[in-house]
Amino acid sequence: MRKTMKTYGFLLTPALIGILVGATPVYAQQPNVLFIAVDDMNDAVSVIDSTLKAVTPNIDRLASAGISFNNAHAAGTYCAPCRAAIFTGQYASTTGIYKYQVYHALYPELVPLQFSFHKAGYETYGAGKLYHHQDGYIDQRGWTEFFLRTQRQRESGWPLDSWSEEMPMPSQGQKEQSNSGAYTKKGMRKWGVLPNNKEAEMADTLRTEWVVSKLKEKRDKPFFLALGLYAPHIPNYCPKKYYDLYDRDNLSMPAKKADDLDDLPEPMRTKMKTREKSFKRNYEDSHLLPEAIHSYLASISYADAMIGRVLDALKASPYADNTIVVLWGDNGYHYGEKGHFGKKELWQRTSNIPFVWAGPGVAKGKKLDVTVSLIDMYPTFVEMCALPQPPQELEGVSLATTLKNPGQAKDREVYLPYTEPKGYAIINQTWRYIHYPDDTEELYNVRHDHNEWNNLAENPEYTSAKKILRAKAPKTFAAPAPSQSVKRDLVIEGESYHWEVK
Repeated sequence: MRKTMKTYGFLLTPALIGILVGATPVYAQQPNVLFIAVDDMNDAVSVIDSTLKAVTPNIDRLASAGISFNNAHAAGTYCAPCRAAIFTGQYASTTGIYKYQVYHALYPELVPLQFSFHKAGYETYGAGKLYHHQDGYIDQRGWTEFFLRTQRQRESGWPLDSWSEEMPMPSQGQKEQSNSGAYTKKGMRKWGVLPNNKEAEMADTLRTEWVVSKLKEKRDKPFFLALGLYAPHIPNYCPKKYYDLYDRDNLSMPAKKADDLDDLPEPMRTKMKTREKSFKRNYEDSHLLPEAIHSYLASISYADAMIGRVLDALKASPYADNTIVVLWGDNGYHYGEKGHFGKKELWQRTSNIPFVWAGPGVAKGKKLDVTVSLIDMYPTFVEMCALPQPPQELEGVSLATTLKNPGQAKDREVYLPYTEPKGYAIINQTWRYIHYPDDTEELYNVRHDHNEWNNLAENPEYTSAKKILRAKAPKTFAAPAPSQSVKRDLVIEGESYHWEVK
């Protein structure tokens, strides 16, 4: 890439310069935005009707002040592609970002969400997991300031390092379970209890306090203030007081059906049967499932407490009446449903996430069942915050009218891309249609079969329904974009970096 102009640590081409510097800021009556992301938080929050129930008083109070969407879905089946879709406004089927590709390395002409706020005259502040958490994934363009905890992070490609050596860890005296699923591939336990007095040292706490400090500052321009919480992503390490909110012996377990996998198409059935055996061995036979779920719920409550600190700071600030707050989770998580422990699939537990809005232009105390997607955020902000239209087509739908007049909201079909071309789900209030790259299918009437236990795809009675839903999928699918290598393609430049795309 030829070095022509450098802005926020990113190299711009001549064609892009004209796009990015030509807008005139419009400050008048623009609302501030508080943008809060949580990682791997499924529908276990009380604002969504689900089996698992986390203690989340702060998410609850945000929902009571605004609108929560029961039927909101991720824009990808796991973190990296979902967040790329959110910040570019385009699905993987358009960009080719199906997995871990870095969008700003491949397509610098795509104007990301934070840069649109910058172009509209906003001060922009970010902290934590807003992009993928590894080296080189943070899009540095358009940020007035992006918080990093350590100098080492600045000099190594800005990784999050949420559980690096300086972070508090569970004590070695805790029960060792090295032969079970309580350990990750790197040898770290997937969960563990921290002393309450260590909470202030945790990475998410430090990021939260930085965001709180920004809300205490006086400023003359509108702001876009983004906090990405790593919790409840594994490892689920959090202080004891959040574990104490739950009685492990009386937790609800995920709903399961003995022959649930039998009506899946091949090779999905074979793939999931293998995972089911692993799940049974690592969690059910070893009686660790209640412990795993307890730790997950405790981490959700810790994340909720961090959200509460930010909401308290906003309430005490001069910006309380003119700030839109949006809370979103990047994807859900299976805890045994369909024999699966994790994400990356096209079912309900992976895609259904918390999605809550409050503030000016948002009705209060409403819970909506209409189907929406996280990719809808970019066009919603364009409308509500007078952002300039980016050069790329935004593939979501603005929710501004729905947020203002929820009684007029109508359901629609939402598209969820898979990890490779031609794989996707189409979702609405009644149906979830799943199409795999090998042209095999699943169909669930989620209105009557919330657990997705009965695959109707082979029933000729539903041929017409499948055809209608299939027509909502993209007509073409981009090939997977090239992958980047941290060792090969990431070039460190002092406290910044850029990607050399071959």
